[in-house]
Amino acid sequence: MLHKFKPFALVVSQAPTGALRVLVMSALSILNLWAMPVTNAQAQSGDYPNRTIRMIVPQGAGGGTDILGRNVAAKFQDILRQSVVVENRTGAGSIIGTDHVAKSAADGYTLMVGGIFNIVMNKALVKDLPYDPARDFAPLGFVSAYPFLLICRADLPVNSLAEFVKYARANPGKLSYGSAGLGTLQHVWGAILVKQLGLDMLHVPFKGAAPAHQEMLGGRVDIMFDNISASKGYVQSAKMKGLAVSSVARSAALPQVPTVNETGVTRFEGESWFGIFVPAATPAPILARLREALLSVTRDKDFVARVERDGGRVLDLSPTQQQAFMRDEIDRWSKLVTQYGVTAD
Repeated sequence: MLHKFKPFALVVSQAPTGALRVLVMSALSILNLWAMPVTNAQAQSGDYPNRTIRMIVPQGAGGGTDILGRNVAAKFQDILRQSVVVENRTGAGSIIGTDHVAKSAADGYTLMVGGIFNIVMNKALVKDLPYDPARDFAPLGFVSAYPFLLICRADLPVNSLAEFVKYARANPGKLSYGSAGLGTLQHVWGAILVKQLGLDMLHVPFKGAAPAHQEMLGGRVDIMFDNISASKGYVQSAKMKGLAVSSVARSAALPQVPTVNETGVTRFEGESWFGIFVPAATPAPILARLREALLSVTRDKDFVARVERDGGRVLDLSPTQQQAFMRDEIDRWSKLVTQYGVTAD
């Protein structure tokens, strides 16, 4: 709770001298320092927001992260009655954009789409990560989760994951899998799946998911594990084949595509989850305003329908559940990254 301090008078029988003067001045200094952060926070948040807000997407345009960021930014713009622009800052497996936000002014004007890719995977992959996910960011809340879709080029002579495994084993070193870049979730999950299946395949990283899709459409990349929101359209239009989804249950967006577990070839479960984050030192009143706005977004019927139409689900976790979820995700994926020797190099 914020308290308003009223002026007060310090009355002494005579002008303080010596030790008494030092004591009085020290007390006044402590009171001033104590009151100052509250005053600053009130000043910073009183007219917030009064200028354009940036939504940093640390991955390329056209991918699932970018799609989500633009959806949330559009809703924030209506709720906050202020311009919210999306800025794609790519590179180094999302580290460049994420580190930019970690070092940005904590004033509520720089937000970030974060999630398993830069909060969990980078922690598991990078030894000298320039930011600390737990220390440098304050979450506004989780937003949504999406399964990954294993897609292959349309002219590949396979129609199921089992057929693909058989074909790949008959052609060692001749097939490739694409990703949105080294260290991205497409890369890490693709590498784990390929190694689980014991396949000899070449990893081809791109600067974003969209260029990888184009190379697949051109027949130069064979397969890719990607967010269903960004890749389902290719399957629906028969430009690519959908072999499996990574979720526990099938996706309503592509009900004909089995889960990886259903194929019986191997076991793989995971969802790509997203949240909105700000620099950790953002004042409490601004955090409260932004969290209120995000809650309005995740409970908006149109937004929920859009997430579900894209193949995902809206996440509604309490703060306690969020903390447990984060711990479990970091522990699980760190073990898998170590087990299969996946690196961001």
